[in-house]
Amino acid sequence: MPRSNRSDELKEPQKAPPKQRRTSSATSRRAKPSSTDVEAPSVVASVAPRLLRYYRDEVVPHLKEEFGYSNLMAFPKLEKIVLNIGLGEALQNPRAMENATRDLTLITGQKPVVTKARKSIAGFKIRAGMPVGLMTTLRGSRMYEFYDRLVNASLPRIRDFRGLSRRSFDGRGNFALGIREQIIFPEIDYNNIDRLRGLQILVVTTAKSDREAMRLLELMGMPFVRETTTTSISK
Repeated sequence: MPRSNRSDELKEPQKAPPKQRRTSSATSRRAKPSSTDVEAPSVVASVAPRLLRYYRDEVVPHLKEEFGYSNLMAFPKLEKIVLNIGLGEALQNPRAMENATRDLTLITGQKPVVTKARKSIAGFKIRAGMPVGLMTTLRGSRMYEFYDRLVNASLPRIRDFRGLSRRSFDGRGNFALGIREQIIFPEIDYNNIDRLRGLQILVVTTAKSDREAMRLLELMGMPFVRETTTTSISK
């Protein structure tokens, strides 16, 4: 019998070369992006409102010195501002809702929400679901910008203004005030309004007491009536 070559028996079978995965041109570009394909992300610098920066730099140190807060979260601050307009005239004037919406949008910078009656009142000819007013809530940057315009530009334009009452707090650190004419706001043009309308403004804070809330708003520029002590002289 012919002898088999032992060297051939010890040889391992050759393995087939691994198949190369085909990649499309788009995939290869994503895998190895060139310097021209990659763009640096654009960073938009957001500037905090002026009143918010003033609160952090000036108001917080005064509150800490006066009330002795130890925790940063205990400092009272503005939470939201709610503006409300009652429109009982909308029953006779169909365009009252449209005109009031335009005025409130100019004042606040955002579109208000229509409030509807919850129940029917026969004496006022109101049925449940009828639109009776407008409301909008301001938070964040818009809240601080509106508060800044309110105390520095709008309230000083009130005729015979002598300051705001210190008794308009609700016992939970929230302050309410009423405006008789919307023309005190610089955004409203007197020649473009149909009639004078009033509105209510509610300033909601995180203060635990009226004393803390009053001091917070006073430091942030709210023009309260000055406290005067009267002494009675007995003859």
